[in-house]
Amino acid sequence: MRNLAIITAVLFLAACGGDEHQDLKKELKDLTNDMRGRIEALPVVKPYEPVPYKAFDQPDPFGVAKIELAVAAAAKSKAGANAPDTTRPKEPLEAYPLESLKMVGTLAQKGATYALVRADASVYRVKTGNYLGQNFGVITGITDSQINLKELVQDASGDWTERKVALQILEADAGKGR
Repeated sequence: MRNLAIITAVLFLAACGGDEHQDLKKELKDLTNDMRGRIEALPVVKPYEPVPYKAFDQPDPFGVAKIELAVAAAAKSKAGANAPDTTRPKEPLEAYPLESLKMVGTLAQKGATYALVRADASVYRVKTGNYLGQNFGVITGITDSQINLKELVQDASGDWTERKVALQILEADAGKGR
């Protein structure tokens, strides 16, 4: 029985080794003979040639003097001549954006002119020197129709610049259409 199993296994192995797929193997070999990877040559690298700085009437942008000048300018802008006083206590109307504040009227009392400003549901009495809005806006003048402000805003370079704005009085007719 054991011999019969060995003989059967040998016959199966002999059958697998035939020339049955030789034509497919030959065709595959013929088709792939010319399939070789082709790599193009690398481009020639040009040598680096430095360009000398020839603008003698202008400062060298990479020189030490230019860097020191930029560092001094940065230190000045951080301190800033126009920088707001961040240590002073904030007034109540500085919590609101200027666009949300509405001037609703004026009031003259003991020779001083006050403006009435509405924020949310409350009305506040302000005078020249008070602060409004979130851009460090100080009131520079009050008329019957507007409040003039000087705001301090920071530009892209970090410098503080002054900007004059006005808060116009809320017209009585404007609220009737709503």
